[in-house]
Amino acid sequence: MKFKYLVFILLISCSDNNKDLEAVFRYNEHKNIGSLDPAFAKDNADIWAINQLFNGLVQMDTSLNVKPSIAKKWTISEDALNYTFTLRNDVSFHKHSLFGKDSTRTVKASDIEFSFNRLIDKKLASPGSWVLNKVDSYKAVNDSTFQIKLKQPFPAFLGLLTMKYCSVVPKEIVEHYKSDFRSNPIGTGPFKFKRWEENIKLVFRKNNNYFENDHQGHQLPYLEAVAITFLPDKQSEFLQFAQGNIDYVSGLDASYKDEILTANGQLRNSYSKDVNMLRSPYLNTEYLAFLMDSKIPEIQSSLIRKAVNYGFDRKKMMIYLRNGIGIPANGGFIPKGLPGYDESIGFTYQPEKAKQLIEQFKKETNIQNPEITITTTSNYLSFCEFIQRELQKIGLQVYVDVIPAATLKDAKANGKLDMFRASWVADYPDAENYLSLYYSKNFAPNGPNYTHFKNNQFDLWYQQAFTETNTWQREMLYTKMDSLIMQEAPIVPLFYDEVVRFTRKNIEGLGINPINLLELKQVKKN
Repeated sequence: MKFKYLVFILLISCSDNNKDLEAVFRYNEHKNIGSLDPAFAKDNADIWAINQLFNGLVQMDTSLNVKPSIAKKWTISEDALNYTFTLRNDVSFHKHSLFGKDSTRTVKASDIEFSFNRLIDKKLASPGSWVLNKVDSYKAVNDSTFQIKLKQPFPAFLGLLTMKYCSVVPKEIVEHYKSDFRSNPIGTGPFKFKRWEENIKLVFRKNNNYFENDHQGHQLPYLEAVAITFLPDKQSEFLQFAQGNIDYVSGLDASYKDEILTANGQLRNSYSKDVNMLRSPYLNTEYLAFLMDSKIPEIQSSLIRKAVNYGFDRKKMMIYLRNGIGIPANGGFIPKGLPGYDESIGFTYQPEKAKQLIEQFKKETNIQNPEITITTTSNYLSFCEFIQRELQKIGLQVYVDVIPAATLKDAKANGKLDMFRASWVADYPDAENYLSLYYSKNFAPNGPNYTHFKNNQFDLWYQQAFTETNTWQREMLYTKMDSLIMQEAPIVPLFYDEVVRFTRKNIEGLGINPINLLELKQVKKN
């Protein structure tokens, strides 16, 4: 009788363990994770993990709308300078002994104030301190009210607050762990920290006290756990996915793109039964840039810059090199998916027009063999070689120089490259973020204007956009600025990226969004 009872207990135990295993979401992070401290949430690898553990005052939905999170509501003054947030009273930090034995603590407005103070503390040296540059002051009015005053109106401010840098952290835990808070995170998120063997495995468990519910009133999250591995090779990561050992792969790497997709971007039959593919515009513009104060005549000439823009087929490039994943950039610098984008203001493939521009350059300068050099990294060599071949057909000699990513980043920031490949991923979902790259007061290395583009009319419009409270008028200004950039052609937009996600068929609710944020609180694993 005792033996039968023991067998029954073992069977029940195994059954429960299997259910737990079935509710574990598994993915690989090939770039590793540097910190689980939201003050250092700089890279996607860190942001994805931190997003499971922490919340801020507000959050972004999949349509880029700002929604409540720890703050249940807010008001904005008529002059657009003062923001007043009212906090929920049911948000608690994850359990920790410092809160009392097996206890937690409710979030108060003073926790927001502490988190903001910490973010701008020069001793901490957070890469996200810039998020509060436009803030004049902030304070906890009482336990449930938090106020922020801006230096000047900034329409995208709520979007800035959705960044993980602005997550709320508990003072007593941070002060206890100090710099080791990076590996002992306590937040308010749908999952809580369990274990981290750096570069091997990271595990989060379900937060049973999480404050958000789904539309039917069921408590989130649905998953029991999240398990992250750290295989450094994308090809090995994809192999693990194909074998069913991980549930999700993000992005399209050259090592497996032809294995899983057809030339026109469809799932191959061998994968369509077991795999789902999600696609969405991604707020990332890939481009070539010219240094506008370069001393090289070809770089100085708008004729050559425009000839490059007209001289290659972006659609053909995307099919040939990306299996159709990505949107050919025939608009401006603002990517598709953001208000202000206009597909009619850019360049289309016109090889004859490109040839005419080059011939005009030869006549005006007496330079009979014009040439340019594109500096890139090995990851984008295939794109630059494609453009090289196409431009040589129209009479422009192109050289491609491949250097390490760190070297390119430094040289780009210090104005040492005449022409280079670059990309810009939105820090926050507003076109101002993209247009800031062409404001004359943002010259690199003190800002993101790597091309050293300067135009007085552009600067006036850029400053005007900050005080324009009418959304439609501000978007019109954005389009006018983008159009002016394309007229001067300091850049060659290549493509607007797309988020591509592959999941196993048993994963539901993952969704996709233009900022490529990994949101797991509504994911189910069947």
